[in-house]
Amino acid sequence: MGTPVTLVDDSAAATHEARPAAPATARRRGRRENLAGYLFMSPWIAGFLLLTAGPMVASLYFAFTDYNLFNTPRWVGFDNFTRMFDDPRWQKSVQVTAEYVVIGTPLKLLLALGVALLLAQSRRGQAFYRAAFYAPSLIGASVSVGFVWRSIFSDDAIVDRTQSLVGFHVGGWVGNADWVLYSLVALTVWQFGAPMVIFLAGLKQVPGELYEAAEMDGAGPFRKFWNITLPMISPVLFFNVLLETIHSFQIFGSAYVVSNTYCGPADATLVYTCYLYQQGFKNSQMGFAAAMAWMLLLAVALVTAVLFWSQKKWVHYEEDAR
Repeated sequence: MGTPVTLVDDSAAATHEARPAAPATARRRGRRENLAGYLFMSPWIAGFLLLTAGPMVASLYFAFTDYNLFNTPRWVGFDNFTRMFDDPRWQKSVQVTAEYVVIGTPLKLLLALGVALLLAQSRRGQAFYRAAFYAPSLIGASVSVGFVWRSIFSDDAIVDRTQSLVGFHVGGWVGNADWVLYSLVALTVWQFGAPMVIFLAGLKQVPGELYEAAEMDGAGPFRKFWNITLPMISPVLFFNVLLETIHSFQIFGSAYVVSNTYCGPADATLVYTCYLYQQGFKNSQMGFAAAMAWMLLLAVALVTAVLFWSQKKWVHYEEDAR
């Protein structure tokens, strides 16, 4: 018998020899995929750098300069900030904005939650009512609605005539320094549709077994709402409070239009952003306006930090209950 011959599978050997090249191929494929991803993201990246990050950095520099849009910026350090605190109109804008936030935001959220509780129950025409209540949130920020709102609250308009029928004689709210701010509050409360939808989504997540157990224990509607509904939707409530508070600090369009572009009378609707606009684009004090903008950013960041700190005491998440 001859010497035994060992057969070698050439394909297996070739595969074994080519195996070290697989990681390199995978790396090249990964680089190509990353490059494709960055190419798809490039419009957003370019927009962020040119329209958001770039202007923010520029405004931070202008905040420490004397700049009027026509001359070369002149470095003045913290003069804009010290001047800000000595400006009576700046102090008035802070006061008006604080009143608007403190009054308007809670009323808007209370109305949104109340309507959401009603719409969470099964009833005929539920989809129509949801759409109808949400519609003002889509059009409320438009300039046309601001003009309509100003006409509604003007002298001898529908609000003035209605309140006169019940013996409430204050005239038109738009021309009354004591009432014009409440017309802006009424406008923001009218736009309760967006937080209402978020509340509805949270109410749908509350287990029905909790209400059944509470009814067996003899709990009434108020106790069920206070001990079950509010704790269960507290994350949604926190989200709405945070979002609406930030939006309230940024009010501009409605105040500018309703007050006929001069934020009055007697600076009664001189919200912070309206005064910022006046300083930057009417008085050409762009350095001072930039300092105001960064001060607003710091104020909103501080309020946001306080809200996040306070949530530990009243917001209940599912993982906390486990």
